Amino acid sequence: MIEASRGRRWAVVLLVPFLLGALLWVSWSAPVEPQAPRRARAPRTSRPAASPDKPLRLAQAAPAAQATPPSSDAALTVSRVLPPPSPRALKLYQIGKKLGVREPRLENPCVAPSGTTCSRTALSPFFESLDALSSRGASSPAVISAFGNSLIAGDRIVDIIREELGANFGDGGRGVLTMDRLGPYGPRVRTGFARGGWEPRTLGELKLAELPFGITGIYHRSTTARASSRFALENEPHGTLWWLDVPRAGQLSVHADGKELARAEPQGSGQAQALAFDIPEGTRHLEVIAEGRGAVVLGLVLQHQRPGIVLDTLGVPSADANLFLRAREDIFRTQLAERSPRLLLFILGGNEAKRLEWGRSNLAEVEEGLRSLVRRSRAAAPGSACLVVGPIDAVRGGNGANKLAQRPYLDEVISIERQIALSEGCAFFDIFSAMGGSGSLARFVQAGLVHEDLVHPRSHGLDILGQLITDALLRSWVDAGDPRRQAALAPPLQASEETQ
Repeated sequence: MIEASRGRRWAVVLLVPFLLGALLWVSWSAPVEPQAPRRARAPRTSRPAASPDKPLRLAQAAPAAQATPPSSDAALTVSRVLPPPSPRALKLYQIGKKLGVREPRLENPCVAPSGTTCSRTALSPFFESLDALSSRGASSPAVISAFGNSLIAGDRIVDIIREELGANFGDGGRGVLTMDRLGPYGPRVRTGFARGGWEPRTLGELKLAELPFGITGIYHRSTTARASSRFALENEPHGTLWWLDVPRAGQLSVHADGKELARAEPQGSGQAQALAFDIPEGTRHLEVIAEGRGAVVLGLVLQHQRPGIVLDTLGVPSADANLFLRAREDIFRTQLAERSPRLLLFILGGNEAKRLEWGRSNLAEVEEGLRSLVRRSRAAAPGSACLVVGPIDAVRGGNGANKLAQRPYLDEVISIERQIALSEGCAFFDIFSAMGGSGSLARFVQAGLVHEDLVHPRSHGLDILGQLITDALLRSWVDAGDPRRQAALAPPLQASEETQ
């Protein structure tokens, strides 16, 4: 009797937390109205503080499934529901709630209306890939090409997107890698371990480099003979070395566990080349060796053929859309076409706003740069979906009333990015509003989630931004399963906005 009584008490103790957690999970799933479309604002207009009644909603449980009308945007064999939250997402929800982070919603415009409904949206190509992965009908990975500045160059924001999507739709592997890190810090998951002399150059530098760039926006040139970079393999069966055939450059060779697999012999043509090779099963390490000085590597692709998510991080410190246009167009188009992405992701705007403030750019240049980058990318990958993510909140230092005040031109850049996205058939995500609007970065600073430069979030600050983008994509994937709801969520751009 005593043992039975103890057993019942333990059952109650274990059951109560589970029930409380289930109630909290269900409470996060309450539907909310979509955000009103952003309109252009006058310069330096301040924004209200984040509303406490719209907390962050990360990876929530889905509401009861509704019948899905026939649509090319929703495979009939796939039930689109939000995946259950990961433990990390639940932790980020608690942090975000204290910071005033709002529920993430993106605008996914209808690009093919069908009467009163929508048969195809801007994100349909990517969502169809998610459907195929979800139903196990995919035979190859779904690649995301993410262009951005230092906000993603350190990988943490896109790591969250990569890992959260990969956990639910499969991990397709690493994709595009570089020879080494750009600085003595940061992760090496998507870089090699360099030895010897390698000089890195990026298109984000103030002075234009003498050699052309590809989609990575980075090249490494050997400054000593036998400079090398080593990559730990994850059972990838295939690889491609992107290299530049410059005059008087040393040869490049690729080795698997010490045995040569392939060799690139420069002819001095000045053209970009792709050296493809198969990797023997069981190989543990791959090494790229510059036999002499002057060899130039644009990137290395290590690719699985298994279904899943692959996210290529194409982040360059100090970059903006205009600087990405420094990449030579023929190389950019060839390499991006080779990657064949299902989603083009542009996370830009912060450096554009700063250069406007400093008088180094103007609104016409900002608009032309982003529009040209979007069009160039879409021409190289015409079957891809497209998503533009606006800049995060930005503040100045200062003292007194001006301390941590919002920087000027942020509203203008967000408005321009939204107008370009929707007019070019892309989706748009206003991450500024999602992170809490004006004053949100100050709250991140006070919570210790921003570096001393007051520009770059760190730690859970970056994780929250990555989770916001992930959740915005997943929510739109579910919403797009009902074309009637999608038509209401993403009305067309207003005429007044098109002309501003």
